[in-house]
Amino acid sequence: MTLATLAPAFASPGHLIPILAQQGYAALSPQGLCALIGCAAQDLDALRAGWDALPSDRYLKDGGKYRRRRHACFRADHDTLRQVPHRAHWQPLEYNALHGGMQRWFDPMQASTLRQPVWSRLLLWTAGVASALRGAQPWFIEAHQFRIDTAEGIGRPTPEGAHRDGVDLVAVFLVARVGVKGGETRVFDAAGPNGQRFTLDEPWSLLLLDDARVIHETTPIQPLVQPGYRDTLVLTLRAGGFQGDADPP
Repeated sequence: MTLATLAPAFASPGHLIPILAQQGYAALSPQGLCALIGCAAQDLDALRAGWDALPSDRYLKDGGKYRRRRHACFRADHDTLRQVPHRAHWQPLEYNALHGGMQRWFDPMQASTLRQPVWSRLLLWTAGVASALRGAQPWFIEAHQFRIDTAEGIGRPTPEGAHRDGVDLVAVFLVARVGVKGGETRVFDAAGPNGQRFTLDEPWSLLLLDDARVIHETTPIQPLVQPGYRDTLVLTLRAGGFQGDADPP
């Protein structure tokens, strides 16, 4: 069964940064992403196996069992990317009223995923986008693998609702979308009434968000077939250090 969804207006690769700077968000097609990173679609698809081995999120306060995830942290400095020691994910209540203020120790990302040649290219390119937006500087990157499933009938990609993340740039890559309906992305001006809605449904389509300017959420998903799920890779980039750090590492 195919349901009609509202497709995003993809930016052309050459206009991605100006559009992001102008409106606070921009969407990029899988073909555009490959062109900008300099990779083939199969290079990105080599990452997908890592989403089949995600443990359950033990911290969901709504009691749900619909979210699986892994987490890893990196520092990007010009053309150099290094992984930092595994650490807790922390957000203040100001940005996450549901799960903020908690030291959440998610299982680390698997080495088999991080060894893929496209992984470092993907993160360094995203850091380059952040530098184009904010100026060249080191970027502290948190990488989150998410699988939201519909085994319980409904899955919530953003149980905290419309929110900001307290960073400089958020990058949401759709990795897979299988047997589900819903999952509409909504982006709102943080200081105004304007908003957009659309559904990412092509694997490796990308949404970039200037976190200081926009609020975002994704609506719940429901099954068309079981097992239904939605896989994403979310990168958050922050200048000056990770959230919760007194001083950068």
